[in-house]
Amino acid sequence: MRETFRNSRHCVLGAILTLLGGLGPAWAGAPLNEAPTPSARVLRISTENTADHVQTRAIARFAERLERASEGRLKVQFHHSARLFRDRDVIAALAGGKVEMAVPGMWQLDRYVPDVGLYMLPMFYGLPAVQHYRVRDGDIGRRVSARIERDLGVVVPGRWLDLGYAHLYFTDTRVGRHADLAGLRIRIPGGAANRGRLEAFEAGPVLIPWPDLPDALEQGRVQGLLSTHETVRSAELWNQGVRFGFEDREYFAQYVPMISARFWQSLPEELRRLVRDSWEPVVDAQRSAAAEAQHRARRVLQEHGVDIATPSEASLARWRGIARRLEPALVREMGLDPELVQQAQRVVLE
Repeated sequence: MRETFRNSRHCVLGAILTLLGGLGPAWAGAPLNEAPTPSARVLRISTENTADHVQTRAIARFAERLERASEGRLKVQFHHSARLFRDRDVIAALAGGKVEMAVPGMWQLDRYVPDVGLYMLPMFYGLPAVQHYRVRDGDIGRRVSARIERDLGVVVPGRWLDLGYAHLYFTDTRVGRHADLAGLRIRIPGGAANRGRLEAFEAGPVLIPWPDLPDALEQGRVQGLLSTHETVRSAELWNQGVRFGFEDREYFAQYVPMISARFWQSLPEELRRLVRDSWEPVVDAQRSAAAEAQHRARRVLQEHGVDIATPSEASLARWRGIARRLEPALVREMGLDPELVQQAQRVVLE
């Protein structure tokens, strides 16, 4: 039954991507590098984060490293700030040959590849980063990346980049313990796991598009939101009344590097190796920089009067157990591979 579901979903996805692939970019900015020589292959990279974002800076280093190592055989054109596509549209752009590489957030992918949602399950709630890496950088992570490749017609050239932990933030209610979450309406970006986790804590998750969030906060339609320190800082949400934070490590967000399989197959083996070899050295430095960016953002929030409470490890473990009561139903709803879930559980419990 699961394989039948996957095959059916894959066919539908292929038709959707073929249709959407014909759509042009929202705004095509000028390339950052000079025009390529006639013999050079062009690698266009699209991301939506701004130039000073920790993800953008890492991809810029990758682009420079790769172009230099290719000795003129690859011309890399890096377009950030959604100059080519927003991340929500870039998968179709990859399928349609409008761009050769993208690095969208994992939260953009589980609607196409359900097993990406594995990392959002309650079993990971509140865990330290090292335990996330044990799963994501090991055999399970390679299997999830292989399914992204299969279902989306892309190549994942290496490990994923970090954004960091998502936490909870509030306007008028100080949340110092999990019991305080009961009855609060909290904005989520979507996802069954985000919804289920908060429902387990007796909160009320509300799906609201990001552009509509400031009004929703100011009008009291929600009392809180699920986000990251860095995102709240960059949006200056203290201006919309955010006064409190609950640093409970809801989930650990990452970005997924993806290269069009059609472009990849056009490369000789030596250039494929250069792409992988240029990507990997960037990852560890980016992960450290992402962690530091979140720490800096936390300090900025506090400087603007945001009171941040941090639950104990014992409390996180207790409430992780409570949220996990919903996990079997979430696995079924999300269409996750049960064997993959069991394997991840074994790694987490080691």
